[in-house]
Amino acid sequence: MPAQGKHRRPKSRRFIRSIAVVGTGGAAFALPLMGAAGAHAATPAASVSEKVATVAPVVAKQAPAQAAGVSTYTVKAGDWLAKIADEQHVSGGWQKLYQDNRSAVGSDPSLIHPGLKLTLGGTEAAPKPAAPYAAPKASQTAAPKAAAPKVSQAAAPTTTTAAAPATSATGYTLPVQGRVGTAYHVAGSHWASGYHTGVDFVVPTGTSLKAVGAGTVVSAGWGGAYGNQVVIKLADGYYAQYAHLSKLSVSAGQTVTGGQQIGLSGATGNVTGPHLHFEIRTTPNYGSDVSPLTYLRSHGVAI
Repeated sequence: MPAQGKHRRPKSRRFIRSIAVVGTGGAAFALPLMGAAGAHAATPAASVSEKVATVAPVVAKQAPAQAAGVSTYTVKAGDWLAKIADEQHVSGGWQKLYQDNRSAVGSDPSLIHPGLKLTLGGTEAAPKPAAPYAAPKASQTAAPKAAAPKVSQAAAPTTTTAAAPATSATGYTLPVQGRVGTAYHVAGSHWASGYHTGVDFVVPTGTSLKAVGAGTVVSAGWGGAYGNQVVIKLADGYYAQYAHLSKLSVSAGQTVTGGQQIGLSGATGNVTGPHLHFEIRTTPNYGSDVSPLTYLRSHGVAI
C-alpha cells in the first residue's frame, strides 16, 4: 500500500505538472484570448456607433418629408377644386391647390377630370417664373375678395360688369346679373374644342337665371362636365345653353318667356367654383357655338 501510495504520488506530481504546464499554456494563451474577447466585446459598441452614424443622416433626410405632410388626392366624379380644398382642409383654398398642381391641371382650373392625381401640401406654392400656364381666370374665383389675377388679352372682357337683367325692347335680356368672367373663345388645350365655347358669369350658388328670350326648353337635366344644364331653342332659331346649375326650374318641352327664371346657378359638373357657363349655339349640340355677348348685343341687350 505505501509502495502504491509512493507510486501514485509521482503520477500525481506528473499530473500536477502536466496541469501546470497546461495551466501555463493556458496562461500563455489567456492573454491573447482575453484580448480577443475584449476586442469582440468592443465590436457591438463600435457597430452601434457606426449604425447610429449611418442611420442618422437617413432619418435627417426623411424628417423634412414627414414634416411637410405631403399627400395625394385622386379626383372623383363631381369634384371641383374648391370642393376638394375645403374637404381636405387645404390652407390657402382652391387657389393654393391650383398653384401646387398647375402642371397637372393645366391652364384652366375648371377642367379637372376623374382619376387626376393632385398633391396636397406640396412645395410649389409660388408660381414659377417660367411657368407655361396662364394664371386662373377670374370666372373660377370662388372668393371674390381675393386679388384679381392677370389675364391674357383674349380674356380682357373679364372686367365687364353685367347690368341687372332687364328685358329689352326686343324681348331679350341677360341670363343673369353678375360679373363676366372667362370670355368667349379664350384658347386652351384642355377644352375639347381648343377654346372656351361660351362666356362665364361669376355669381354665387343660388342666383336666379333667366331665359334670355322667348322659346322652348329642349333639354333640362344632367349634362356630364356641364353638370345640370338647360338648353332653350329661342324664337329666332338659335339655342341658349345654361350650365353648372344647382337647381332646375323648367323641364323639356316647356315654353318660356324672356326674363322667366329657368333655374339657379351652382357648381355642378367640372368647375372650381360656382358660376354660370352660358352659350349661344346654332344647334342644340356642343360645337355649334357663336359669341354669346355679340348675339345678345345684336338683340338690344346692353352689356
